[in-house]
Amino acid sequence: MNRVQNKLHDLKEKDANVLAMGGTTAVEKHKAKGKLTARQRLDRLFDRDSFREIDRFVSHRCTNFGMERLEIPADGVITGHGLVNGRPVFAYAQDFTSRAGSLGEMHAKKICKVMDMAMKAGVPIIGMNDSGGARIQEGVDALAGYGEIFFRNAGASGVIPQISAIMGTTAGGAVYSPAMTDFVFMVKKTSHMFITGPDVIKSVTGEEVGFDSLGGAVTHCTKSGVAHFACEDDDDCIARIKTLLSYLPANNMEDPPMAPAEEPIHRLCPELDTLIPDNPVKPYDMFDLIRAIADNGTFFEPHSLFAPNIITCFIRMGGRAVGVIANQPKVLAGCLDIDTSDKASRFIRCCDAFNIPLLTIADVPGFLPGTQQEWGGIIRHGAKLLWSYSEATVPKLLLITKKDYGGAYLAMSSKHLGADMAFAWPTAEIAVMGAQGAANIIHRKEIQNADNPEAMREEKIDEYNDLFLTPYIAAARGYIDAVIVPSETRGHLIDALNIMCSKRETRPAKKHGNIPL
Repeated sequence: MNRVQNKLHDLKEKDANVLAMGGTTAVEKHKAKGKLTARQRLDRLFDRDSFREIDRFVSHRCTNFGMERLEIPADGVITGHGLVNGRPVFAYAQDFTSRAGSLGEMHAKKICKVMDMAMKAGVPIIGMNDSGGARIQEGVDALAGYGEIFFRNAGASGVIPQISAIMGTTAGGAVYSPAMTDFVFMVKKTSHMFITGPDVIKSVTGEEVGFDSLGGAVTHCTKSGVAHFACEDDDDCIARIKTLLSYLPANNMEDPPMAPAEEPIHRLCPELDTLIPDNPVKPYDMFDLIRAIADNGTFFEPHSLFAPNIITCFIRMGGRAVGVIANQPKVLAGCLDIDTSDKASRFIRCCDAFNIPLLTIADVPGFLPGTQQEWGGIIRHGAKLLWSYSEATVPKLLLITKKDYGGAYLAMSSKHLGADMAFAWPTAEIAVMGAQGAANIIHRKEIQNADNPEAMREEKIDEYNDLFLTPYIAAARGYIDAVIVPSETRGHLIDALNIMCSKRETRPAKKHGNIPL
């Protein structure tokens, strides 16, 4: 072989060493757990032959504890860029087969480099986390690496979409980077997130808890709200990430991608004319309404398992991506509480950051009462919802279907918080409170002094119902722009979206507001 051929041979040999990751034994052990390898995950994410790896030959420079004799392929993380359904994306995938994907100085630098590139290019960044945590042998250099990543997470927030996929165990300080990103995906049974693991918890507090109960996908999707999606396996996780990307723009200076409008804008939805039950205490499923008005009846729902008394989801209407926030009457009557306030506020701010119009569907009797809510800070958490709607400058539409009472009426994107167009069905009830409570307060003495207090109470409830529990007083004040036939809802909303898509609105110049976190 001549000199050039020797060089090419060396390159191929080095490539082969890195592509082997942690070696055959480690790779097979990893796959036996039902997990894809880091390289397989990237192959599944990106369009065929579009992924281009960066920093393949980066290596650590630690000389402590015999580390100078240890080679870690790609230093435990694979970074690069490619196309996802034809759109550019940067990504990194930690390789658990290579020294447990532990994060050291150079590992972190590789991640920071692609984060910086994603910001410069104005495209999303996806992180696939599968790591044993900080590389202890590197000490403070590993901690510094985490800090550099966190700093970039904050800087990129609201500028480019940041998506985290937890595809193994993520513990300690490593959990904070995913928590700072826009969306967190987890995989059932194989992914976990926690600050301190079960063994440490047992030694400190005496509590005994398993990995799944402590920090599994279902736990974080139902109890903590840290994760948005609990996926069946790695393939399902990657498929859902691709679906999410289809609703998001590349960056905050672009509009979300449009899809072909495959059905008539003014398609009637006759089933909506009978959606609201005659019995006022009988609930209905808000998803029936969402499916009816959405293109092809499809929606994509983050946080489906967390705070289910409010729905947050993406739909398309006339091909346009829309973020929906809707009370769910089937769960706690659609009441607002601490968790729903946090869930909806985060979703609203994300949609606003990435130019996704908001549609709020209100059927809410109020805020959930009780000492647990009051002591837990429902005032502070509820204020986040008011704040988020007030701060948002994207087109904001409101549809009121049934109850919309008191402070919850204000909090669910009322005109007073900047809704651009507000619609109501004839069944809408817009008031300070329900008829029974109002009658008992307004006519307390009259009812108490009546010969038949119960008959007088019913009379006053009926009187309040007829006078106030309609959409027409709000419409007379201009707080409702139109009272519409339910079956015509889709056409009204899409027409409003189309006319408001060029909306431009700014807020006073300031460093930032002081949201009640």
